[in-house]
Amino acid sequence: MQRREFLSNIALMTVGLLLIAAAAGQQTAPANRLSIEQLIEIKHPSNPVWSPDGKQVAFIWDRANIGNLYLANSDGRDNPAALTSYTERGVTDPFWSLEGRSIYYSRDGHLWQVMPGGRPQLAWSSSAIESDFALSHDGKRILFVRHLGKAESQQGGNLVVRALDNGAESNLVHDDLSIEHPIWSPDDANIAYIAGSKIIHHDESPLYAGEKLIFVNPEYVPGQLFSIPANGGKATKIDSPGEYNGLAWVDADRLTYDRQSDQFKTRTIYVFDISGAPQPKAMHVDKEEKFWSLPDWEANAKPNPSPNGKWIAFLTDLDGWDHLYVVSTSGGQAIQITKGQFETWRPVWSHDSARIAFDANEPGKPGDRRIGIANIDNNPAKATVGYVTAGKGTNIEPRWSADDKHLVCQHTDTRNSADLFVIDASAGAKPVRLTDSMPAGIDRSLFVEPEAVRYPGPDGQSVPAWIFVPKNLDRTKKHPAIIWIHGDGINQNYDGWHVQRNYAVYYSFHQYLLQQGYVVIAPDYRGSIGYGREWRNGVYMDVGGKDAKDAWMAANYLKTLPFVDSERIGVWGLSYGGFFTLIAMTDQPTLFRAGVDVAGVVDYVMYYNDPYHGDWTEGRIGTPEQNPQVYASASPLSHIDRLARPLLILHGTSDVNVPFVESVRLIDEALKNNKGPFTSFMMYPGEFHYFSREHVLRDAWHRVDDFFALQLRQEPRGQDPGQRAASAGQ
Repeated sequence: MQRREFLSNIALMTVGLLLIAAAAGQQTAPANRLSIEQLIEIKHPSNPVWSPDGKQVAFIWDRANIGNLYLANSDGRDNPAALTSYTERGVTDPFWSLEGRSIYYSRDGHLWQVMPGGRPQLAWSSSAIESDFALSHDGKRILFVRHLGKAESQQGGNLVVRALDNGAESNLVHDDLSIEHPIWSPDDANIAYIAGSKIIHHDESPLYAGEKLIFVNPEYVPGQLFSIPANGGKATKIDSPGEYNGLAWVDADRLTYDRQSDQFKTRTIYVFDISGAPQPKAMHVDKEEKFWSLPDWEANAKPNPSPNGKWIAFLTDLDGWDHLYVVSTSGGQAIQITKGQFETWRPVWSHDSARIAFDANEPGKPGDRRIGIANIDNNPAKATVGYVTAGKGTNIEPRWSADDKHLVCQHTDTRNSADLFVIDASAGAKPVRLTDSMPAGIDRSLFVEPEAVRYPGPDGQSVPAWIFVPKNLDRTKKHPAIIWIHGDGINQNYDGWHVQRNYAVYYSFHQYLLQQGYVVIAPDYRGSIGYGREWRNGVYMDVGGKDAKDAWMAANYLKTLPFVDSERIGVWGLSYGGFFTLIAMTDQPTLFRAGVDVAGVVDYVMYYNDPYHGDWTEGRIGTPEQNPQVYASASPLSHIDRLARPLLILHGTSDVNVPFVESVRLIDEALKNNKGPFTSFMMYPGEFHYFSREHVLRDAWHRVDDFFALQLRQEPRGQDPGQRAASAGQ
């Protein structure tokens, strides 16, 4: 008996020592590893604006969807200084006063101003909601819209001009429906604006959701463009009602914008003379065989007039690649400025109209981007192009200083999320870093660099992808792997951190997963940008077809890697990537061990019938009546009966990109087909499409982490919610 007790005590002591050693290992090993809490602390800079003297750059630094205003010295000395410290409802749209003594910004329906070193204060007191603030070129007046309701979308509004010296206001015009996007002419004599746009609600309460739940289903009806003298007078209609993409003044008398027509096969750039022309003049017309797919929202492909009013710069893909063109505002043939098998985006004129800065990838390197400058010098036919950045990394969105000697741009790479840098426009000088968005304590040496790979798609075409292999991975053993599918369709992965905040948070989380031992691959399926028009237009009449197969066939590539366990491959994606995840999990029910659908489309007939998205869908696959078979293929909802592996669904209730009702419908159909045991669903009240708020990010990342750990690693290691809350508090 004594001997048994002795042996038992020895065993207990041994177990105790092992537990102590394990605890010590848990305390020391993770010290260098990325944590979910650190992910949330990574900030994202945006909206850099130069001070008039070029010595400072004001910008917004976003942390978990709360943007605060910061000020950095353009020479990189000292850390950026915080000018605001909001904990909710951050700042937007900053701009400097003309003399450079203060910075204005919009927040919570009002205009604010702050002086460096001072405290923020309202620019003026008003009980109304106000928006669309714009400073006149002479710096003496503020133009804005004063809304009559409690929100911008309610009860129309007034177009107001306010003098900064004495606060005198003049109401130029009223519209019962809406006024939006007002802009000053270069001489401050006229103002262009859009009025009369409206929202028609087609709200629904589907039977599967219950009678007390109403899902908002808005239809946007575009308004009419007007111009009005800034000192008051009669408003003049310009063109017919519709979209006015890239609306801008060419000079004191002319406006430019573009429109798409013919089921998105035609894009036309117009110039309209407000001094008496009865019709707009077409300056350039693009005709696409399939559809106009150049990503306006990302590439800024809209017409961009030079400050002197002589030229319009724009992007088009006439030779199969997105390139910079210039056309005279007097008319004539457009002149191509950049050439080659690469993509040119985000052009911006220098103030003297002599140069255009832009960002572009190098041929064969779609994941890197560099800042280029085209020297126009009043003769686009003899333009020369040079580059002022070099090496790896993604440099985007250049903005000129007032004297045109420097540019500020955003840079990302394999060890740095988005940061701001200042570049000498004459080249040769080393870029000056203004920000460091990573929180202290992150060991950047642990970040895994992606490797560009290719594998065959369903028709043999080569699919580009980026693979991440954890550092010091034991390649003699089999490890779990995850396929990440980016959203938007027209987007891409980069050689390092994603340039957009919405996808940078996912890149950050993948670095966390890599440190957990997963292999990660991110395909750029057909439809992705950065690879030319043919690859981007490969989704035409085939949404959810070969493009979806491009994505899930990354699993076939992973199976060729000796260190990947083919029985433990997971798949997940956001938006369009969530849609592809649902296709993968139903089209190949046993290929993947588990999947995570973040706000994915479940049925494209349902998506088309949402007026907010009908145009996007129609341009790619026509209407359900025209192409019923295409729509049937683009419906993972109709194949949910084939689901055979665990599926986690995450969706925000305030999502307008992919309405929350899509996931509600998916759950209903899964339950009807006895697939409830395979599905888990988490909704995030009030959250938008991309997941941005701190509490949502924390829960979503822990939930996905725990889900993949259980399904791919057989590790039920999820924390107790109380423990997690306590950790978050610490």
